[in-house]
Amino acid sequence: MVPTTACPLDCYDACRVVLDEKGRIKGDKTHPVTRGYLCPHLNHFEDQPRLTDPTYKGEVITMEEAYNLLIAQLQTTHPAKTLYYRGSGNVGVMQRVTEHFFGQFGAMGTRGSLCDGAGEAGIIAGRGVNYPLSPEMIDKSEVVIVWGRNPSVTHSHLLPILQTKTVIVIDPIAIPLAQKAQLHIQLKPHGDLALALLLSRFALIEGMEDTQFLDNYGSDYEEFYELTQTVRIKATLNTIGVSLGQIGDILALIRNKRTVILVGAGVQKYRNGADVVRAIDAFGAILGLLGKEGCGVSYLGNSLEGITLPFAACKHKMPKPTLDFSRFETVFIQGGNPLSQMPNTSKVEREFSQVPFKVYFGLYDNETSQASDLVIPAQTFLEKNDFRASYSDFTFQTMPQLRFSPIGISEYALAKILCDAFGLPLKEEVVYLDHFRAQIAVQEGIEYKKESPPIPYSDGFSTPCGNFEFMDEVELNVGQEEGFYLITPKSSHALNSQFSRKANAFFHPTCGFEAGKWVKISNKVGEVTLMVQYDAKIRPDCVLIYSGTPKINHLTPSQLSYEGEGAIYQELNVKVTPL
Repeated sequence: MVPTTACPLDCYDACRVVLDEKGRIKGDKTHPVTRGYLCPHLNHFEDQPRLTDPTYKGEVITMEEAYNLLIAQLQTTHPAKTLYYRGSGNVGVMQRVTEHFFGQFGAMGTRGSLCDGAGEAGIIAGRGVNYPLSPEMIDKSEVVIVWGRNPSVTHSHLLPILQTKTVIVIDPIAIPLAQKAQLHIQLKPHGDLALALLLSRFALIEGMEDTQFLDNYGSDYEEFYELTQTVRIKATLNTIGVSLGQIGDILALIRNKRTVILVGAGVQKYRNGADVVRAIDAFGAILGLLGKEGCGVSYLGNSLEGITLPFAACKHKMPKPTLDFSRFETVFIQGGNPLSQMPNTSKVEREFSQVPFKVYFGLYDNETSQASDLVIPAQTFLEKNDFRASYSDFTFQTMPQLRFSPIGISEYALAKILCDAFGLPLKEEVVYLDHFRAQIAVQEGIEYKKESPPIPYSDGFSTPCGNFEFMDEVELNVGQEEGFYLITPKSSHALNSQFSRKANAFFHPTCGFEAGKWVKISNKVGEVTLMVQYDAKIRPDCVLIYSGTPKINHLTPSQLSYEGEGAIYQELNVKVTPL
């Protein structure tokens, strides 16, 4: 049998992978979801130049010298002045073993999210727990509403499933799927909350609510209906760029149909991001979509739900999006690039430069590694043992070591060196691997979590009352803002700051700026210079800059979402000035 592993990259698919006879990465054709197809990132994973040697102050050193420098620094730093920062460059569960050391050491950790925190808070507020909606469930639907999500880039293995469905796209960009959909609502950014409330209102007016579901699990829906009535219909629709007829079209297409709503992270990159996702979820609840086969509202599920972790964690944590590095004497960065991905990059760069000793532990050279004192190369997912849980389904896949490499070190091996040096307990690696392996159940050759519901929420919700909890208040700000709306989606050529990155800003051809020319894009947080490119699929009042574009986060504020401690990348509009 050919050994398999799973992709560790931070995306929905968690592709199952094999190595061919020449040792090249290929998709596993026997996997029922990924079916042998891999995204461009994984197809070209080994084409990306990786860090091969540890360095100190820019000079190559040995791995032993790197460990000794790190140990000596930690011995002279008070734990409260030590920061452990873990990114999502690799989302395997064994990546957390490094925190096992830093947690016992007493270092400060991080909490919150640079990705999906606000949206998850909205899901949990309504349901109590955040389960994914698997591709198998989506496949049983009749209609799919793709809301602020681009499966062509972020979840390509869904595309064959969507080909057989009635598709509605709600997005300010005419994504590839929109061009084939039965209906595309190209609403204005930050208009999602208002649209979700109005859809619930008109669904109730037209008698589309699932009274049996609501009687059993959503008895407060009448109060929620009163809340939706506070939204001014005509003025709000004009502001968000949606017509009353389009709302009618959406409801007509989903009436009496098994419907799934796929919600992307883009809709929640605002201070009120939790309310946005919660309102979309509430629309699904009004229709009775939760807890039924072939129905549901799908956001990024919590991949660790149902999995017990055997590692110690940092007892004290600070919100990641607003983190002040200058408070620490030693900072340890693992698998992340905060000098690119954290909001308000100019502030982050300034505070990071004030840290006396900075350590970067990862695969690739980037802004953070270049600003660090000590760089320790990591091993790739092929060179160590791990497990991968998915946030789009209930799989929990084994990632055995398939290759030996003299380059870098695994997270477990580094944690072992540090724990031994400080006399802190750490079990043998096989104990942790067995711990995770015991949480896997194999069904028809596929590895799943043992603790996973066949149909999420079919037995109700994990809220204090056991019902779906509708929001009872909302602050709806849909006023016209000055400047261009900033949209920051994922690129098909990069995964945040990993892989290919270009300094482009995309505008509608009617924007008034010349393609190929440089412009200054600015707001009250900062500015960045990028080259204009045209894209007719974008709304004329928007500028699209892909996540991971160098310096893009000079434009994003270091504030937290109201719920979920999430970053708010799209909160502020921008001004564009030709150069």
